[in-house]
Amino acid sequence: MIENEGQREQKIVTIFDDIYNLPDCSTYYRAMDHAGFRTAHHAAAAFRAVLAELKRVRGVSDACIVDFASGYGIGGALTRHRITLNDVLMRYRDDWFDNATPEAVIAADRDWYAGHRRPGEADTYVGIDIAEKALDYAKAVGIFDQVFAENLQADDPSAGLSQALAVTDLVIECGSVAHMLPAALARVLDGARGRAPWVITAPIRGNDTAEALKVMQENGLVVEKLGVPPFRHRRFADDDEQARAIANAEARGHDTEGFETEGYFHAQLFLARPEGEVTEVSAWPESPRAAPSA
Repeated sequence: MIENEGQREQKIVTIFDDIYNLPDCSTYYRAMDHAGFRTAHHAAAAFRAVLAELKRVRGVSDACIVDFASGYGIGGALTRHRITLNDVLMRYRDDWFDNATPEAVIAADRDWYAGHRRPGEADTYVGIDIAEKALDYAKAVGIFDQVFAENLQADDPSAGLSQALAVTDLVIECGSVAHMLPAALARVLDGARGRAPWVITAPIRGNDTAEALKVMQENGLVVEKLGVPPFRHRRFADDDEQARAIANAEARGHDTEGFETEGYFHAQLFLARPEGEVTEVSAWPESPRAAPSA
């Protein structure tokens, strides 16, 4: 269910269950906008840089990208298209979306995304999540080429998903949940062993990342914190949530001054690659750092 917490006489959604699996994304992105969601802004810049370096190292012109726990596909959307997170969030502030049907939103979004596709883009994007309606939306508007509504935390991949994983080059995740689903991550990486994919994730500071990092290492990947400073995830709903977040982050060795103390959850980026494909990030032709955001 949705839990609402008061802040400045408004409500901030802190649990997104009721809006995470709707026929279109407008209600979800309006809630994320209000909560000050910023992770995808920073993560997508890193996703694009990582993808460019992966292609350079492997000498390929196209790749298969799996968006893990993708929801409506914001990670894939910002990587595949010439748009920013602000473009997406501001789009759904338009009053037109107040009464638009899901069919109308999908038709409008399909045209919008088509007009912003990166020139010459020929990659394959695959969405994985338990939210079937959200995935159907993302495929219908052209964010994903294939979608799989499967609970990998509980079950092995289907035959169709197994085929997709077998040719996966890169796994991306910007919902700050990959490190909370180590069994699902293990199934993804086990199914993708044939291509030894790179993995880039964005956990919230304070999340217990140890088990997920071990999963990546056991799959032969070298894991490192990407050289991007911690960045805002979303605003705290209230003082109690902030206090819990500060305690959790400090318990894992993080200095919270200037980060969580400023009123926002903060996330960080982890990159995992096969040992033979590790290159110096500072030498990449594209920077993994996003431009400053509001």
